[in-house]
Amino acid sequence: MSSDNNNNPASNKKNNNNIPPERFMIIDGHKIKYLDYDRQVKRFSNLHPILVLLHGLGASYERWLNVAPMLSKYFRIIIPDVIGFGESDKPIDEYSTVFFVRFLKEFLDRLNIDRPIILCGHSFGGCLATEFAIAFSNRVEKLVLVAPAGVTQSSTPVFDQYVLAALYPTYENALKAFVNTAFDPRFVTEKSVMDFIKRMMLLNAKYAFMSVLLGIRYSSNLQSRLPKIKSPTLIMWGRK
Repeated sequence: MSSDNNNNPASNKKNNNNIPPERFMIIDGHKIKYLDYDRQVKRFSNLHPILVLLHGLGASYERWLNVAPMLSKYFRIIIPDVIGFGESDKPIDEYSTVFFVRFLKEFLDRLNIDRPIILCGHSFGGCLATEFAIAFSNRVEKLVLVAPAGVTQSSTPVFDQYVLAALYPTYENALKAFVNTAFDPRFVTEKSVMDFIKRMMLLNAKYAFMSVLLGIRYSSNLQSRLPKIKSPTLIMWGRK
């Protein structure tokens, strides 16, 4: 079903921010990129918690890099480029919630994770984390949702601008979208804008982006299924 490709030269790439080498695995014939901060922290011995971080729509594992090194002092941090995003493959497929839940299960199985994880998702990643916690409640110890998507069916001008930037990834469109979504625009860097533009120019990136939106919109009613979540859940949402 899946296989590793960690000997790929690209998997040895590092930078100066204590970021581990990029790794790759193959799931159902599709290349998946991810980071794994597999550090043995003495205070947790071999039982230190596993924290899986899921990025939002149109993003990649890079969205978590400002906090992942700090968190890795206390957790084993795993961050995938979810299939359809970042530098993971973007197959022509139906990007439904079922599709993503199956992907996440395969991803965790391939990593041989045999105990419940702490699952944290932002925006679309929060929606995926929620769906996974509903489908596999025995595999999620705790659930953390950061401004998660999933319940409302309506849009906003800010989100519309983000969709516009994804479909027409000019610097002006992307910069406006990032500034509108940031609490403090000073955290919007030229690199983050250019990385977004680069990702949206990849093969099938726009198709995957729009297919995800349709998959969320037409998924079965999430609100009625929320009671199936058994994990303690932390929701972070607000201006500050």
